[in-house]
Amino acid sequence: MAPFPACLNSAVLVLFSCDLCLVRANRPPSPVNVTVTHLKANSATVSWDVPEGDVIIGYAISQQRQDGQMQRFIREVNTTNRACVLWDLAEDADYIIQVQSIGLHGESQASKRVHFRTLKETDRLPSNSSNQGDITVEGLDKERQLQTGEIVIIVTVLLMWAEKVSICQYH
Repeated sequence: MAPFPACLNSAVLVLFSCDLCLVRANRPPSPVNVTVTHLKANSATVSWDVPEGDVIIGYAISQQRQDGQMQRFIREVNTTNRACVLWDLAEDADYIIQVQSIGLHGESQASKRVHFRTLKETDRLPSNSSNQGDITVEGLDKERQLQTGEIVIIVTVLLMWAEKVSICQYH
């Protein structure tokens, strides 16, 4: 087989390089200001910002225990949320997370790595609490209560609708 002429090799290399530049140019920007909040023994909330300008259709979150025992990849498409709750974390364990933007032409580079450590189960209640056996509402997130309230409303409406449909069928 005859080798390609030198000018053809150069042309292929230039076209390939231009194609790579176009792919990189169409990628969305990486998330910035990745932070971990609402840290608990078994959960944490990750939030981030994205520079304006590009169309973002979702996010991908990479979560890994620092000891390498567990890795999870969360991919949310068709969302504008810039936060995610991480569940089922091991207590008193070190984690590394990174976030990527998902755009119309692919995924961004991963954000900078963020390290965090979950709390111990004993860190949940304040040490100055006199009734440590009592269940308190202090530890509940207001967002979680809102979600529970929404579910109760939806179930109630569905039950009322089902009752109305069954009454109309028998008349």
